Amino acid sequence: MDSKKTNLVLIGMPASGKSTVGVILAKALGYDFVDTDLVIQNRTGKRLEELMEERGIDGFLKLEEEINADITCSHTVLAPGGSVIYGEKAMRHFQEIATILYLQVPLDMLELRLHNMKERGVALRDGMTLEDLYNERTPLYEKYADIVIEEKNTVLEDMVEAIEKALKEENLL
Repeated sequence: MDSKKTNLVLIGMPASGKSTVGVILAKALGYDFVDTDLVIQNRTGKRLEELMEERGIDGFLKLEEEINADITCSHTVLAPGGSVIYGEKAMRHFQEIATILYLQVPLDMLELRLHNMKERGVALRDGMTLEDLYNERTPLYEKYADIVIEEKNTVLEDMVEAIEKALKEENLL
């Protein structure tokens, strides 16, 4: 791995498995793990849903961008919120310090997994459906991804193996 890029960042839609896969991947690689949504909650003392209600979506996205752009770590698997891709400053920072992996999940699978988007703290504008969000974000995930990992009803261990295989193929492990 490039000496400056000692981290892995998992991007993808809410419920794509970033945090769950990230923990298992970190254990497998001997890395640390950071869920950046939890960093936001710890720094503000508020849940994501509360922050969105107080600041609105745009205010939340700005806060998310600033906090993610400020993260410093090494040999860490990072799982930011699905909306991090709206923050160009945060994504440029991640491009400098990490290999970015897009966990690509089909829309129908996400619909089965994602029940209450508001409760999960999903940055969803009024009137937007999950399909609208998916269509809006997919090009951004693809833009920033160094590697795309397709998730097709696989168990978590298979996802981790697929990530490790992709990293080895790119000579990043």
